[in-house]
Amino acid sequence: MHQYLYNAAIANRKTQYERFKHGVDYFEQQNCLPAFKQVWPEYKALGAHALQATLKRVDMAYQRFFKKLGGYPKFKSIRHYSGWMYPDRDNWKAHTIGDNGYLEISNLGSIQMRGKAKTWGKPTTCTIVYRSGKWYASITINCEPAAKDLGTGSIGIDFGVNAAAAVADGEKGYFIENPKWFKQTLPKIKKASRNKRRKRAPNWKKRIKASRRYKTVQKKVVRLHHKAANQRQNWIHHQAAQITSSNSLVATEKLEVKNMTRKAKSGSKRKRQKAGLNRSILDVGWGMLTAAIKYKLEEGGGVFVEVPTKTVKPSQTCPRCLHQKKKELSERIHLCLECKYTTDRDLASAEVMLLWATGSGAFGTSVLRRGANGSTSQTKERKNCGSMKQLGAMKRQKSLSADGHSETPSSRSRAG
Repeated sequence: MHQYLYNAAIANRKTQYERFKHGVDYFEQQNCLPAFKQVWPEYKALGAHALQATLKRVDMAYQRFFKKLGGYPKFKSIRHYSGWMYPDRDNWKAHTIGDNGYLEISNLGSIQMRGKAKTWGKPTTCTIVYRSGKWYASITINCEPAAKDLGTGSIGIDFGVNAAAAVADGEKGYFIENPKWFKQTLPKIKKASRNKRRKRAPNWKKRIKASRRYKTVQKKVVRLHHKAANQRQNWIHHQAAQITSSNSLVATEKLEVKNMTRKAKSGSKRKRQKAGLNRSILDVGWGMLTAAIKYKLEEGGGVFVEVPTKTVKPSQTCPRCLHQKKKELSERIHLCLECKYTTDRDLASAEVMLLWATGSGAFGTSVLRRGANGSTSQTKERKNCGSMKQLGAMKRQKSLSADGHSETPSSRSRAG
């Protein structure tokens, strides 16, 4: 029902602009909800605020399009519509203090909750999503995060593929092994995909539906992908917690993962190699690991530093004498021609980033006094994100116009 409302809102905006050159906004569609529910009485059972959240989802898609951050909003099939949202507590209740409990949803009853929340407070919103054959509830909490106990150490981290990360702690340094979750699951995915190719695939242009056996194998492939993603996420949080429990300052390189994992150019002879490298980079989860370390440091008042690699060039610099020499990607051992210092290339890069962040050696003052890209919990400010609560505080416009043009085209066709 939320998926149909989403498509009806897009059809309303598209038709109004193409036929009448009238731009429909969120408030106009919100005011049309009572008339929409008169045509579709079954929507009366749903909460009005949940329907408004679906319309807000349409509005956000159009705002992204107007800002050139995405394409024109498309109609969504039920296969690609993940769920719905309750922007306030009118239609749901969380009977818990953060340790197990029950989730009560209108028209669905009580559902048992498992697990323990790190911090609990006043529940504000609840989002129901469907992922890999299972339903999940994502609850946001208005609370003050408990200060995390951080260590007193300082480290530099250089991310890689063979080893997930090289860590320099001012002493010998160590490596974090790459578990390669997706690579372990890939043989099973390939086997299931070969089996899927023997089944009748859907063809929407020819109106051919997928066979039941095709759907069964497709669910198996989705579950395998989901399992690898869950294993990676669990491993990332364990590594981030272990790093921040011993260190209050972490320096790492500023990575543009999106640019690094782009497809090979058309006509390139190394498409397979580039695809394999992209798969290996995404399997480690550099961006997720960086984000996890950053927010855990901010909760405890630590410092997270992103070193400008184009200026510092950590992989080309010796951590002892700061002599720079260009290295090929195949050179995995750092050997300085000036001071004869020898170590692993990734460890040397991590040492350079740690020296730059702490201002040790020839780098001079620390990163905080230089005014570089460091982040702490004290300087973090919450931005106004335009939530449903903020929108609800604004004055509600008048209801449906007298000419009836604001009514959704889908609802008029259904009513006829």
